[in-house]
Amino acid sequence: MNYKIGESQEVSKTISETDVYLFAGISGDFNPVHVNRVEAEGSLFGKQIAHGILVGGLLSNVIGMKLPGPGTIYMEQDMKFLKPVYIGDTVSARVEITEVLNREKHVLRLRTQIKNQNGDIVIDGFAIVKAPMRGDDC
Repeated sequence: MNYKIGESQEVSKTISETDVYLFAGISGDFNPVHVNRVEAEGSLFGKQIAHGILVGGLLSNVIGMKLPGPGTIYMEQDMKFLKPVYIGDTVSARVEITEVLNREKHVLRLRTQIKNQNGDIVIDGFAIVKAPMRGDDC
C-alpha cells in the first residue's frame, strides 16, 4: 500500500440556486431557509443557505474520484457544520490522508474540510475509508 500521509486533493464548486432546489427535490428537505427567499431573509442567516449535506457531498466527489479515488468504500464520515454556505458561494472541499489504520485492508483516516471563497472553514471533520489498491500494490 503506497498511500502517503499528507497526500491531499480537492475540488471547488460554486453553489447555485438550481443546486439547492434540485437537492431539496432529491432529499425532500424543503426547509424554508433553503428554498424560500422571503422566509430565509427573516432567518438568522439573512438569506437562503445551501443544505449542509449538499455542501458536504462535495467530499464524496474528492474521495470517490480523486483521493483515494474510484473504488473507494466509505466506512464513516464526521462533519461539523461551522458556517453557512450561501447561494453563490464558491467552496473548496479538501481531503488529506492523516493515518493508515490498517495497511493490509487499505483502511485510511482522512481529514475532510470545506472552505468558502474567503478561506473560512464551513465544514470540518474526518472520514474512514477502505481505499482501492493502487497499480503497484501487488
